[in-house]
Amino acid sequence: MLRIRGRSVAWVPPLVLLGAIALLDVYTGADFRIISWMVLVPGIAAAICGVRGTAAFAVLALVTYALADTAWPEEYQTGLPDFVLLAVGGVLAVLACAVRVRDERRLLHIQDVAETTRRTVLRPLPSGWGGLDHAAVYLAADSEARVGGDFYDIQPGPHGTRVLLGDVQGKGLGAVEAAAALLGTFREAAYHEADLSAVARRLETRMLRHRVHTVSLGHADGDRFATAVLLGFPEPGGLELVAFGHEPPLLVGPDGVRALPPGDGLPLGLGELAADGPPPVRRMPLAPGTTLLLTTDGVSEARDGDGEFYPLADEVARAVAADPGVADPGSLVAFVRDGTLRHCGGHLADDTTIFAVRQTATGDTVPGRLRP
Repeated sequence: MLRIRGRSVAWVPPLVLLGAIALLDVYTGADFRIISWMVLVPGIAAAICGVRGTAAFAVLALVTYALADTAWPEEYQTGLPDFVLLAVGGVLAVLACAVRVRDERRLLHIQDVAETTRRTVLRPLPSGWGGLDHAAVYLAADSEARVGGDFYDIQPGPHGTRVLLGDVQGKGLGAVEAAAALLGTFREAAYHEADLSAVARRLETRMLRHRVHTVSLGHADGDRFATAVLLGFPEPGGLELVAFGHEPPLLVGPDGVRALPPGDGLPLGLGELAADGPPPVRRMPLAPGTTLLLTTDGVSEARDGDGEFYPLADEVARAVAADPGVADPGSLVAFVRDGTLRHCGGHLADDTTIFAVRQTATGDTVPGRLRP
C-alpha cells in the first residue's frame, strides 16, 4: 500500500511516531510523561509492515523507552510496569501482524484463482481475431467480484466467424458454471457446424443438459436460463443473427445508429416452451465500417436518481454525430462504459458487459476460416 517508485515506505509512519513520542516526552515535563505511548508504535507497524518489521519496531520501542525513561531522575521514571506493558504490546502486535499477513496471502491466492477463472471463462481475444476488430469491458456489480454470469466470445472457423454474448439468470458460482458450459459448447459448435441454426440448437441443448446435471447434484438450478445473442459473419458484408430473449445489437456506423428489431426467441433453457421451435436465423447485409454494439442488463437497466433508464441508443447517436470516430469498437465501448457509470452514479444494479465488434477494414475474414 505504501510505496514510492516501487519501494516500500511502510516503515516511515511508525518510525516518525516513535521519534515524535520520544521528543514530546522530553518537552512535556515530569508532570506529564507520555513515553508509555510507545506501545502505539508496534501497533501501527502491525497494520502496515511485515512481521519482521513489526518485531523490529517492537524491540526498537522497548530500547527507546528504556533509554528515555532512565534519563529522568528516579522519582519521575514510569518504571517497570510500563516497560512490561510495552513488551506485552509488542508481542501482541507481532502476533496480530502474522495473522494479518497470513490472511492477506490467502486473499491474494483467492484473487489469483478468481482471475484465472475469469480468464478461463472470458478468455483473452487476440487483436483482429476472426477478421473482427473488437473491444470489451466487464463491470461487476459487486466490486470484489472478478467474474459473473455475463459471457462473450469470438470463434473463427471454416464456416466464418461466430460471436456470442449472453447473460445467465442469477448470480454466484452457479451462474459462472452455466456461462462456462455455454461457452464451451459455443467454441466447439461454432467451429464445426456449417449452419448457425445448428449452433443455436446445440446451445439450447447444452443449457438443458447443464440444468439436469446441476439438479442431479442437488443444486437449485432447475429453472436457470440465459439470454443471448448469436452472430455469424459468413462472408464480408454479411450478417446472421439469432436472439435468445436478449436485446439485439445496435448497428453503429457512418450512417448513424440503428437498432435491429427484437427477436421473438426465448432464452436458452426455455426453448421447449416455444410453439414455433427454435428462433430463426435472420440474415441481413452489413455496411462496411459498421460496428455492432452488444450489451447486457447492466446497461439497459442502469437508472439515474430519478429512476430514468440510460438512453443508450440516443447517447450513442449523438456521440457518433459529433465524432464519427466514436464508432470505433474501442472508443465505443469506453464511451458506453463511462456513460453508464455516470448515469447510475457508479452504482450498477447488475453485472455489465459492453462488447463491440466490426469487420476489419479490408473485410478479410480469412484468419477466421481455419481448416479442420
